[in-house]
Amino acid sequence: MFTSSKNKSYRDSFSYRASKATSTKKKGSSFKDKDLSQSRRISVQPPQSSPRSQGGTSSSPTSPLLNSAIITISVGPSQRLFAAHEDVLTKSPHFSHHLRAQFFESAGKLIDLPGEEPEAFSAVLEYLYKGDYTPKLAYDKKRSSWYLEDYDTSAGEATVQQGGAQVLKDTVIYCAAYKYGLPELQRLALKKQGLQSGVQCSTILSSARYAYDNTPASDSKLRAHYLALVIRSRNTFKRSGTMQMEMQRGGSPLFFDLFVAMVNHLDDISSSKSPR
Repeated sequence: MFTSSKNKSYRDSFSYRASKATSTKKKGSSFKDKDLSQSRRISVQPPQSSPRSQGGTSSSPTSPLLNSAIITISVGPSQRLFAAHEDVLTKSPHFSHHLRAQFFESAGKLIDLPGEEPEAFSAVLEYLYKGDYTPKLAYDKKRSSWYLEDYDTSAGEATVQQGGAQVLKDTVIYCAAYKYGLPELQRLALKKQGLQSGVQCSTILSSARYAYDNTPASDSKLRAHYLALVIRSRNTFKRSGTMQMEMQRGGSPLFFDLFVAMVNHLDDISSSKSPR
């Protein structure tokens, strides 16, 4: 289940270079649509409403009036610059509050996000414009399964560097979506993460730590996803040296929650076997 593979990031970015900050653009898309290549499919039951229904309109936050002011966003320690329309950014309560605070400023508005990961923010920005982020989520009616368009399975896990560890990109996006008040993006990131395979034990554990560090204790989605994943793959994790080191290291409520979840799982098994 867990294989060793090199990380490949998706390079579609809405990076904004300072040298073009004063230039004006006519109508056109800020995004580059990639050609479809390899896709991976996993059989699941389709929900009642698809986030990207074929031929229909999506419930995503798209179709803003793109005639508002251009906002500059500085992201990460490297201060990578992005640009976005104000009408698009205000779909996030976090950015809406920030921009209202700058309402009376005469100079160009700037949002500084020194602690954010540029690649994850690029995905957030893409979602605000398009209602999805690369690789796109699609549904195959013939196979009754969701799949990721243009997803190269041979590239392995899609991760970003966080605090010296590799963390699943969708986990970082989920946490960013929570911070920016975008629950639909949280659900989308969680669904996409569930379509990945070949993820190493070390990546799962570092991603679970990141999830616990960047979500509230009340989070019932991403945290539960990691607990269930470890329990399902317990035969692999019990032989993992990384798991042993992480448990000895401690410092996270992850492992107590994992213990409780494991006990509940054993209780469920015992109850199902007991005569009634």
